[in-house]
Amino acid sequence: MLLRWRAIKGKNCQKRMLILVLAVLMSLSDSACRADNSMTISTPSKIPNEISTERANSMKINIKVGDKVVTATLIDSKTTGDFVSLLPLTLTMNDLFGREKFAHLPRAISQEGERTKTYEVGDVIYWSPGPDVAIYYRHDGQEIPDPGIIVLSKIDAGIEAFNTPDSVEVTIELVPSP
Repeated sequence: MLLRWRAIKGKNCQKRMLILVLAVLMSLSDSACRADNSMTISTPSKIPNEISTERANSMKINIKVGDKVVTATLIDSKTTGDFVSLLPLTLTMNDLFGREKFAHLPRAISQEGERTKTYEVGDVIYWSPGPDVAIYYRHDGQEIPDPGIIVLSKIDAGIEAFNTPDSVEVTIELVPSP
């Protein structure tokens, strides 16, 4: 048998076509669910990405400034992972703008972390053009210029150890896992 296709014309044909499309969509959505109306997608008890985020967010670094030790919680990113591969580090951090201490890293690290142009007091960041690491101890309301910064960690307490106009020698090391 030979079928011929004709152009569909008129309001009745358009309504019929719309009803047909809706019927097909309803049929497809119904088949995606089981008889007990629950989705057939299975979810593991812990998603692997959540596990790595929990692990990274529980990882800490110690920053020794003179006789004080400041602890910071790491942010989960490739940039942070690359930074950790440099540890332990001993750096002379110079003051910049009366808001941060910074030092040059021995080499550039990954730039795959999330960039931002804002910061919070206590942020330990990576500035890729340096390549520098910096610690913000005061907020002056200024936005960070391009290309922005990548936050590596957040200081838990003790930021006042950096609030001095002088350079400071710091040692940054990973806190051993319990």
